[in-house]
Amino acid sequence: MHVSTLARRRGRLLGIAAAAVLAAGTAVAVPASAAPAAPAANALREVMLVGNNWEGTADVIKSTGDFAKIGRINLIPDKDERLREIYLDPIRLAFFLGIRETVGEGHDQYVDDMYTNPDGSAIVVSRPSFADVASIDTATGRLKWRFPVSGYRSDHMAVSPDGSRVAVSASTGNTVHVLDINTGRQVGSFKTGDKPHENVFTQNGKYIWNMSIGEVNNDFDAPWQDFLKGDRKITIADAATFKQVKVIDMRQRLDAFGRKDFSDSVRPVAFTPDESKLYFQVSFFNGFFEYDVATDKITREKVLPKNPGTSDDRTTFVNDSRHHGMSMNPSGTKLCIAGTMDDYATVVDRASLQQGPLVTASKPYWATVSGDGKACVISESGADQVTAIDFATGQKITSIPVGDHPQRVRVAHLPAGWTGPGNG
Repeated sequence: MHVSTLARRRGRLLGIAAAAVLAAGTAVAVPASAAPAAPAANALREVMLVGNNWEGTADVIKSTGDFAKIGRINLIPDKDERLREIYLDPIRLAFFLGIRETVGEGHDQYVDDMYTNPDGSAIVVSRPSFADVASIDTATGRLKWRFPVSGYRSDHMAVSPDGSRVAVSASTGNTVHVLDINTGRQVGSFKTGDKPHENVFTQNGKYIWNMSIGEVNNDFDAPWQDFLKGDRKITIADAATFKQVKVIDMRQRLDAFGRKDFSDSVRPVAFTPDESKLYFQVSFFNGFFEYDVATDKITREKVLPKNPGTSDDRTTFVNDSRHHGMSMNPSGTKLCIAGTMDDYATVVDRASLQQGPLVTASKPYWATVSGDGKACVISESGADQVTAIDFATGQKITSIPVGDHPQRVRVAHLPAGWTGPGNG
């Protein structure tokens, strides 16, 4: 499961091929004759999208119950065209190959994050190796529009509460682009720290929180080398004006909490329902922290069990992750944690921070909440399946086979009766 240090170092040399950052692109629409519009849907069905990163597809499963598979859609229908462009540009090719050998663990990264637009007629997907965001017609499977991000890699996204906009991290451009989800037109952007990663819209849609993780593709992983990991911070931007509202440097907060030896690279996060507290993971740590938003302080820490079979050599952790993935049930009483390098997931009581059973999982990479809020759904990237865990008991419910290297899992809506392009 672990990537050898030698392979990671070799890939990093390929990835450091250029320092220039390209200007942000603009959405390119496909002519209507090439991509006929899907018929209007009278009804929508809630589903879950499972992004198969190395395969370029999304599996669609039920959002509740037995989580049975509904259909599949190809999210890189324009693959040949994109590869032609990349191989004709030496700088883009260097970054493309660098992504493959570093964060891609020897594979191209075709699907990172994805959401449906409000009427379910399209899936909007960030495609890291293609450095873009694309809209794929759910009726025909054809490309509707694409937006090239600044730099050479796209990453995590977030959708606004009203479903009209999507925010995407341009990880080498240190920028978050905010796009109209239906047209791909950029409505705004803001600058971030190094390697922007997770994005979260607040519930009222007023702010966007972005967490930059810094440089995860070097071997300066020892605590005393932490200063070599880049400018890592949380940037809070106004979602209407895209002006920076606040910057939170977790280095200072961790130091004040007595954790000077911990990384301040904030990975996945989860807010309480009232958004008064933020729970967050950091690089190399088998656990998480609690942050009080009003007092601007870290208030608690939870250390989770180590897997005895997992090496403590930080250079063997995939992209500096120890644990990567967390979600919270709708009532805010339980957290679900993906112990990526420790090969388990567990439900944690938020009041006591007591963990439940350790559910064995193969490199779980993400955790989200089922449509009815009763289950946590994790992606097992090492086993090509997703697994549902009961929030109430902490026990496994079921596992569903999916495509190659599932990562992000999102609740979405598609036309009722949809089973795949051309089958709806």
